[in-house]
Amino acid sequence: MEDFRLDLVIGQGHAARTMQIDVCPFTLVGATTRSGLLSNPLRDRFVAQFHYDFYDSDEIRQIIELNSKKLSLNIENSAAQLAAKCSRGTPRIANRILRRVRDFSLVNKTSLITEKEVRSSLGLMQIDEYGLDRMDRKILTTIRDFFNGGPVGVESLCATLSEERGTLEDVYEPFLLKDGFLRRTPRGRELTDKALEHLSNSEL
Repeated sequence: MEDFRLDLVIGQGHAARTMQIDVCPFTLVGATTRSGLLSNPLRDRFVAQFHYDFYDSDEIRQIIELNSKKLSLNIENSAAQLAAKCSRGTPRIANRILRRVRDFSLVNKTSLITEKEVRSSLGLMQIDEYGLDRMDRKILTTIRDFFNGGPVGVESLCATLSEERGTLEDVYEPFLLKDGFLRRTPRGRELTDKALEHLSNSEL
């Protein structure tokens, strides 16, 4: 990286030789959600290191409105705001929801995307007003119904859900923890009052 050179190994064994190819000066940008897995020498070679937080709802709304123009969609401000609220602060999730809303609108022959169309699309995708999908709610209801709200060890929870530990910790838990539905304690995972209230309201 520092010498702007690419080293290629040609051949195998005693006949192996290294070919050095000079490259033009470049800027290398790396992105990861798990910087702790990078070796210190590699991480230290990056001159500037930044940590980015999740987007807020207004920023996601602006992204949705910009991308709706690319998709030739006419979407109301309130509809874009609702889609943004359910996007977990992540642009790729917002874009996925927007594309699904677009698909449903084509089927229904709807020219204007309103809040009603977005709610209907979210319902078909089993996404609620907090952005929780079917698996998120399954995790929360399992802790409530099988383990009295917790705490429960991650291995026991994974066995009950028939889910891999890595999937649970890397895919589902970050959002549930960030939005205050789940707590990690020394004894395991447990539900918050917010999670219990949301589950009760969703079952009414």
